[in-house]
Amino acid sequence: MSSSRTEPGASTLIDVTMPQMGVSVAEGTVVAWRVDVGDPIAADETICEISTDKIDTEVPSPASGVVAEILVPIDETVSIGTVLARISTDADAELEAAADEPGTVSPDTTAPDPTKARAVQAEPAQSGEPAQSGESARSGEPARSGDSSGNGASAASASAGRRYSPVVQRIAAEHGVDLAQVAGTGRGGRVRKQDVLAFIESGDGGATEPPLHIESPYRPDLVPESPAAAAPGAAAPAAAAPGGALAAPASSGGATRDVPSTLSRMRRQIGEHMKRSLETAATCTTWIEVDMSRVEAARARLGVTGLAFVARASIEALREFPALNAWLEGENYTLHDGVNLGIAVSLGEDGLIVPVVHGAHELSEEGLAARIRDLARRARARQLAPDEVRGGTFTITNPGQYGSIMATPIINQPQVAILDFEAVIKRPVVVTDSEGNDSISIRPMTILGLSWDHRALDGAMSAQFLAAVKRRLEGA
Repeated sequence: MSSSRTEPGASTLIDVTMPQMGVSVAEGTVVAWRVDVGDPIAADETICEISTDKIDTEVPSPASGVVAEILVPIDETVSIGTVLARISTDADAELEAAADEPGTVSPDTTAPDPTKARAVQAEPAQSGEPAQSGESARSGEPARSGDSSGNGASAASASAGRRYSPVVQRIAAEHGVDLAQVAGTGRGGRVRKQDVLAFIESGDGGATEPPLHIESPYRPDLVPESPAAAAPGAAAPAAAAPGGALAAPASSGGATRDVPSTLSRMRRQIGEHMKRSLETAATCTTWIEVDMSRVEAARARLGVTGLAFVARASIEALREFPALNAWLEGENYTLHDGVNLGIAVSLGEDGLIVPVVHGAHELSEEGLAARIRDLARRARARQLAPDEVRGGTFTITNPGQYGSIMATPIINQPQVAILDFEAVIKRPVVVTDSEGNDSISIRPMTILGLSWDHRALDGAMSAQFLAAVKRRLEGA
C-alpha cells in the first residue's frame, strides 16, 4: 500500500500505491482525486477513488502530511503496486492542518474552489482534449453563484460550505439528489460516493433485487405489450435477446439510426477476465438433476431462498471433496481448509461483482442467507470493502431465477470450479417408493451445473461432488 523514503533536509515522502484487490486483479483505474498537490491530508483520509473489475473503492492515505505529488491522472489504468501519489510528512504545522476538518472549506465564496482546480488539472489540462458533457458538474462549475447551468445539488453544496468529490457531484447531478440532504459517513462528515448511492437506493420505493449471475447482467422480464402497441402499423417493443440484452425494436418501415457506444470500463475488464479464464483453464462442465421437494418445504418454513440451501450443501460437499476448494496458479496448487464462498451479484448495466462470504463453513442456512443478502445489498450500493471481494475459494452463480435451466459458467480464476444453480421447475418424474414400486409424480426439480478445471480435477471427482450435493439437498 505504501513505502517511505527520506529526502535531503529530513523530508520524508510516503508512497501511495495502487492496492491489491484480489489474486485475479492485475490493474486498477483512478476515477477521482480527493486532494490536490499542496493539500493537507490526515492518515486514513481518502486520497483517491479507484475502480477495478471487482470493486470501486477509496484509497486511504497511509500517513498524515501534505500531498507532495500526484503521479497518475484521472481515468488512467495502472498495474497493482504503481505509485499513485506521494505524501510529505516533514512539517508539524502541516500535520496540525491535516487534523482539522478536511471535509470543509471557508464559507468565503470568493475563495478558489479546490474541487474545480483538481478536476481541471486532472482531466482536460492533462489530456489536451475538451471537457466532455457533464464535466462542469464534476469540476464544481455549477457551484458558482449566477451560473445558469448549475444544478440544485451543486448549488446546495456551495451554500452549505461543504466540499464534494467530482464523483459525488456527478452521481448527484445524474439522479437529481440534493447533497445537503445526504448524511456523510466520511471523516468530518464528508459525503462519500457510497452515501449518495445508499441515499438513492433508500428512496427507490422497494425496487426488486437485481439478479445474481456470473456472466451477464440479466434484466427483469419486459412488461407485456399493450393492445395498442400490438395494433397494425405500431412499432414492436424491444424484446429480450439471449443473454439478457435488449434487442432493437422492430422497425415499422421508417428510417432507423444505430447509436454507437462503447462498453463500460467494468464490462471490458470483466470480458478480459472471462476470456483469460477460458484461455487458462481446461474447462469442462458436468450437470446433475436434483429433487428440491425437501428444500422447498424447508425454505418456505425459514423464509429464505433456495440459494442458501444449495450453498450449505456445497460447503459440506467441499469438506468431503477438498480438491474442488482450491486455487491453481500456474504450477502452484493450493488446497484450502476453510471455505470462502463467492456469490456472483449482478450490478445491472454496470456489470457484476463476486463478493465473498469468508468462513462460510461456519454458517447455517439462515446465516448464509443473511450474509448473502447483506453482501448483495452493499455490492449494489458500492459499499464493499476490498477484503470482501478477494480470497474466494469456490463460487456459486444463480441465473435460474430467470427461468433458465442449463448453463456453462466460466471459472473464477484462480479457483478450479464454479457451481451453477438453475431454475426450480415442477415437472413429472419417476419416483420409487421404499418397496421398489415406480410411479409418476410432480416434483420441483432443478439442474446443478459444475464447471471445473481439467488440469486440477477429473470427471469422476466432479460427478462425485455433484452427487454429494444432490444427496444433501434431497435429504437422502
